[in-house]
Amino acid sequence: MDLLQLKYFQTVARLEHMTQAARALSIAQPSLSQTIAHLEDELGVPLFERQGRHIHLNAFGRALLRHVERLFGELDEARQELADLTGAEQGQIALSVIAPQILPELLGPFQERHPHISFRLFHQHTLQAVQQQVERGEVDLCITSPPLEQEGIDWPEEISWVPLLSDEIYLLFPLGHPLAGRESIHLSEVAHEPFISLKPGDLWRELTDRFCRQAGFTPRVVFEGDELEMIRGLVMAGLGVTFISHLMVRSAPYLATQPVRILPIAEPRCWRQLGLVWRTTHYLSQAAQQFRAFVIQYFQQLEQERP
Repeated sequence: MDLLQLKYFQTVARLEHMTQAARALSIAQPSLSQTIAHLEDELGVPLFERQGRHIHLNAFGRALLRHVERLFGELDEARQELADLTGAEQGQIALSVIAPQILPELLGPFQERHPHISFRLFHQHTLQAVQQQVERGEVDLCITSPPLEQEGIDWPEEISWVPLLSDEIYLLFPLGHPLAGRESIHLSEVAHEPFISLKPGDLWRELTDRFCRQAGFTPRVVFEGDELEMIRGLVMAGLGVTFISHLMVRSAPYLATQPVRILPIAEPRCWRQLGLVWRTTHYLSQAAQQFRAFVIQYFQQLEQERP
């Protein structure tokens, strides 16, 4: 076995699709298939179950992948540690977020102070995807929600969580809506309203659906989409109502000039807890440690600024 074979295997194992893996690796599919076949011959066991064009990891493949993930994780950490030993303020931070609207205001000031530090950014929509990224060492830090003890996720002991911000959630109405003149609203009052929302499975959708169930109803979703900006545009057009958080409002000051109204929810209390996650057994470069301290300080300042 060599590292190139294992890198090819890792990519195929993650994607479970030979064509997509070949495209991601920028090689011809026959060459990739041949490499995987040679690796299986060398190990003496099949690594995938093949059903036509579809492939799935078998028990041998899953066992090998665990070791390969650790191997490449150790190599990445070694690379970061050696870079730190040069004493230069440089490096790359892998950051995953579930609320990408915070990135411009968060990353801008940090880059001004540390112009030689770069980022690889990931936007995750599910807590399971976040967990996989953190456990595999694919990201250094993750800004996520809800708290780790929720959702029935069995997080390993080496995962650390620091709470950052309680993000209040409101309702966004078109300006001409009969309820738009209110100062606040009970969520049960919109039980029969048309809702515009993200698609099922998204963390935000699961959270807001849970609030609706808590208020005694299932939202009547008439439009589903992938992008929050599109959803807000549909609300402006008068096609329904949607949920919006304090951080979302902060990142979209243009809403103040649009034909919409943002109403606090009096009952039930609707909010999400944002937090910073990292794996304690994963080597954090000096750049990542600096950014971790900056993120914590940044959100502390946001909390102090809130009325």
